Amino acid sequence: MSNRLGWLTSINNPRSGIQKMLLTAKSCPTKIEPIAMLDTVQEIAIYIHRFHNLDLFQQGWYQMKITVRWEDSEYTSMGSPARVAQYEPPDLGSDNAFGIWRIDDTDNSFLTQPFRIKYAKQDIRLSIMVSFNLSLTGSKVPPTSAVILKFELLQAPMTANGLELLAYIDASTVAVHEFRIPPKALLGLHSYCPVHFDAFHAVLVDVSVHISLLKTDSYIKVPSDPYAHEDVAGKKIGEFNQALGQVASADMKQIMLVKAMLFARETLLEELKLLSKAIGQAIDLTDFLSKMDDIEMIDSILPENIGTADGEVSGQGKLQNVLEKASSYVIDEFPCVLSEDAVVNIFHSLGAQLSYLWSIFLQFQRENKTKILEFLRGEWAKDRRAEWSIWMICSKVEMPHHYISSRNDSSVTHAVPKRVMSLWKLPDDPAQTAAMRAELHRRSIAQMKINNQSIQDMHIFGDPLQIPIIIVERVMNAPRRTLSENSYFRNVDLIDSSSLFAQPSIEAGKGLPDIPRTSLKQSGRELKVVVFVHGFQGHHLDLRLVRNQWLLIDPKIEFLMSEVNEDKTSGDFREMGQRLAQEVTSFLKKKIDKLSKSYNLRGVKLSFVGHSIGNVIIRTALAESIMEPYLRCLYTYVSISGPHLGYLYSSNSLFNSGMWLLKKLKGSQSIHQLTFTDDPDLRKTFLYRLCEQKTLEHFRHIILLSSPQDGYVPHHSARIELCQAASLDYSKKGAVFLEMLNNCLDQIRATSLENRLFMRCDVNFATSSYGRNLNTIIGRAAHIEFLESDIFVKFIMWSFPEIFH
Repeated sequence: MSNRLGWLTSINNPRSGIQKMLLTAKSCPTKIEPIAMLDTVQEIAIYIHRFHNLDLFQQGWYQMKITVRWEDSEYTSMGSPARVAQYEPPDLGSDNAFGIWRIDDTDNSFLTQPFRIKYAKQDIRLSIMVSFNLSLTGSKVPPTSAVILKFELLQAPMTANGLELLAYIDASTVAVHEFRIPPKALLGLHSYCPVHFDAFHAVLVDVSVHISLLKTDSYIKVPSDPYAHEDVAGKKIGEFNQALGQVASADMKQIMLVKAMLFARETLLEELKLLSKAIGQAIDLTDFLSKMDDIEMIDSILPENIGTADGEVSGQGKLQNVLEKASSYVIDEFPCVLSEDAVVNIFHSLGAQLSYLWSIFLQFQRENKTKILEFLRGEWAKDRRAEWSIWMICSKVEMPHHYISSRNDSSVTHAVPKRVMSLWKLPDDPAQTAAMRAELHRRSIAQMKINNQSIQDMHIFGDPLQIPIIIVERVMNAPRRTLSENSYFRNVDLIDSSSLFAQPSIEAGKGLPDIPRTSLKQSGRELKVVVFVHGFQGHHLDLRLVRNQWLLIDPKIEFLMSEVNEDKTSGDFREMGQRLAQEVTSFLKKKIDKLSKSYNLRGVKLSFVGHSIGNVIIRTALAESIMEPYLRCLYTYVSISGPHLGYLYSSNSLFNSGMWLLKKLKGSQSIHQLTFTDDPDLRKTFLYRLCEQKTLEHFRHIILLSSPQDGYVPHHSARIELCQAASLDYSKKGAVFLEMLNNCLDQIRATSLENRLFMRCDVNFATSSYGRNLNTIIGRAAHIEFLESDIFVKFIMWSFPEIFH
């Protein structure tokens, strides 16, 4: 503990430790032992900034445990905590904190101080840094093994008698989140690393990870004269090298080690410059750069009669070339082999420079932690879009202009030729085609060698083949249909993707009841509300995983988990829609009134997320008159497996049998409405009338999520598109279906919004994990997987974050 406290003192005054790290021996007649001298260590600094509780179900005392280890067995040493710094007082409060951080020597782990969680959306600022050292003694350099960074969430219940010490001792692991640091990243990395644990322990721990290769200071040779020191970064190495003479040739491992040190130095320098520029805070490295003379290193290893093509030797790139030649033993171009002593000298010089830069960085990180964290978080989000695209297939398609249904019902025979000529040929089974396309993509992933330089989340990279494949179709808008058109598609110019995310203009006062026009100022606050609606016989927390991901994208949203229709989803959709509309308007009025008292209200963004028949309830609520003032506030609509076109064409015979039983035995009115048996005339049924209502027209963004594996909702119904059965049905039923489809698409292609974003996303889950059971046979497994998995939501939201802000 005394060593750690001593480090805490030196970090407050970095110059006190820098000089010592930059000192090395002058020329010494004794031979330096290269095995002891050339020793390096991986230092991994982990900054734990904030613990944010999103959705921990249980109150209690929590703390985090961190361990670092090599992934491969040949690298046997565990990472050991080397430095700990509380870089600002923890914002815990006297009643929320207990004990202190500690290091467990039995497993070389670090444990944060325990903190008390009382409620959701609670922030605990830990503000602590722990640095782990991983020894490379006897291992390959640069390392060929990845490093596993493990976070464990420990929890202990609060004791009734207040003896919190007992709870602290009895803490047990309730969740684990691991990350993999690839070998490429070990020579230099500065990255944001959000820790989420799992679906049942939804938290966000803001963590940043910083890595560098350093020289092991304990192996610096100290001369007999303690005063005979000089600053390696400021003196010529040639003088130090003259007394060593030429001894045994350096081996390949020594040269590779020096090359790794050189790469680590340049990486750290570049990262310092990048961070400095990004946050607008200058770092003065002029003195260091002026003394970082690689020419001296080259002169110390090249014979006097060896020159370059242009007669000059300059810069790091030339030193890199020399080392490349030495490691390749290109005798014709480089007729000498590096001496062992020369490599040792370069090693110590680079080691001193790295130690100096690392100390500068740690101090810079401490002084600018907030700005650096914000920058790294933004870079992380950008990188994830590219990284997660492995599991996404994206394309653009044109919006169908009009599905033809120009005949009347009494002239079926005469209308058939016209319909056949005008209909676009559909694939045999769109759902099966999507499933096969996803499976082929999954096989290609199995052949990939994923080896990047970013920290890899083991929730995803632990088993890449179990991750859902998402087929994203961005549907480009087309003008409204006209009855004279006879084609499915119309040639239109594709919209520029940058314009798809243009923000809507909110006119003052429109759609915002009870708000004076004068209060709508650009400098005011914007109220963003997301309403989550469960499905048939569902629970108001069914969509909590989607809600949590949305909160990670935009923590400022207000959310409503609709409860008014729990245990009532067998009733009439009209009544469910009325209840939801009343619940939403009441919630909005409370939030608007509360916000208006403290801020100028600039506008309202109202978004909806529905699962299964929750989407029908949402559209029904939007047709209610009390929702009319808020229609101009509609922003994003996410439909998760919603039966928008009902069950006129459902091919799942087992599910259809279950629907029939519900209607006969339970008398479920909502099932009658979904299957169009609530009225003998199909055009008078509830769902047909609902499709005539302008319930989708005002949304800025519309995302339809479906799954070809979902047997509970017809694939075409969830995607609002034509199915083959309907295209070949020339009866009144087929005509009614086409009319419903056209009415829905007319709302989506409405001209009231020029740059609406409309996407269809097919989510293909890894069915191999389901096994063969009734749920998979009837298609229930995929339908419920939408509620039990958040990876597909994470991919979509972080790939298109603009539409969730």
